[in-house]
Amino acid sequence: MQIVLFEPEIPPNTGNVARLCAATTTELHLIEPLGFSLDDKHLKRAGLDYWPHVRVSVWPNFKAYLEGPGQGRRLVLTSARSGVSVGRFPFLQDDVLVFGPETRGLPEQIMAASEFHVRIPIWGKVRSLNLSTAVGIVLYQAFIASGVLNEHA
Repeated sequence: MQIVLFEPEIPPNTGNVARLCAATTTELHLIEPLGFSLDDKHLKRAGLDYWPHVRVSVWPNFKAYLEGPGQGRRLVLTSARSGVSVGRFPFLQDDVLVFGPETRGLPEQIMAASEFHVRIPIWGKVRSLNLSTAVGIVLYQAFIASGVLNEHA
């Protein structure tokens, strides 16, 4: 499993995702432009002292990622409004989970890169969940559905 944050904007969200990736030994890939510097104090603080345990790579664009570690892997794209409910999606152990920027989500050209789209059902009066919360929900559901969580439970 890999996590891809496409053009993330808010340092603490990325820091929280990095901590989640350290806890689950999940690779984290950041697609530029980033809305912050990797030296940002809020980013570092959210990741605490787990940064040495995070396998993080930064890519100049989505194409470069796809030509590198994303090559040949199934992309599972996330959206706040469309796609299969995350609890009903048949995740695989080698999936790449792709999340968009906090203020605008994944652009159409990225959404067109894969037929596999998932969403987290929301029935309250909010537009979307915080990025780091959404990544945690989707990643753990993917671990459950693919059988990875059973190996570590």
